[in-house]
Amino acid sequence: MNQKSDEKRYIPALSFRWLTPLYDPLLKWIMREETFKRKLVQQANIQPNMKVLDLGCGTGTLTLMLKRAQPETEVTGLDGDPQVLDIAREKSIGTNIQWDEGLASSLPYPDSVFDRVVTSLVIHHLVTDDKRRAFKEIFRVLKPHGELHVLDFGAPHSSLTRFMTSYMRRLEETADNFNGLIPRFVTEAGFGEVKEAQHFVTLFGPLSLWRAVKGV
Repeated sequence: MNQKSDEKRYIPALSFRWLTPLYDPLLKWIMREETFKRKLVQQANIQPNMKVLDLGCGTGTLTLMLKRAQPETEVTGLDGDPQVLDIAREKSIGTNIQWDEGLASSLPYPDSVFDRVVTSLVIHHLVTDDKRRAFKEIFRVLKPHGELHVLDFGAPHSSLTRFMTSYMRRLEETADNFNGLIPRFVTEAGFGEVKEAQHFVTLFGPLSLWRAVKGV
């Protein structure tokens, strides 16, 4: 798949570029973004001098949380949308964070450079083939025994969330998530110890928090 083809299939924040300015308020006030992202940061257990990639960083909320949780960490935020990266740079003035433009299915980094890759509410934007490519790319850029931490839509765990997903699966590329395929894709990419650590209910459907390790 060439870069031009991938760009055609790129889905920006909230699916439409004209909605990008609403992204931060929507996640903060309706989806309780920081509540879930705090749990993601805690689970990632970032240590000083680690190299951390926030994949699909959007406007940089999680990236900044990672840096503030462990200031001695080298944090990189990557996103395919230059518009949200401009917002992230503005939000992070005075903070030492590297912001890169690139796609999850073709990461612009050499092999084995990151100790952690974290990603929040990104994977469901990708078509199935690009989900698989993204996890293989994450595996490639992680160091041996590096960890992947994913927060995204997941399989329903109750009758309420099953009802919610009957509608939500029609939007974007969420069906793989709601069908419980994310752990399978992560395992196929080569990861071990793939585990759903927690799950939550939001107004937009069920969220899951996964952890996986390279080289176990």
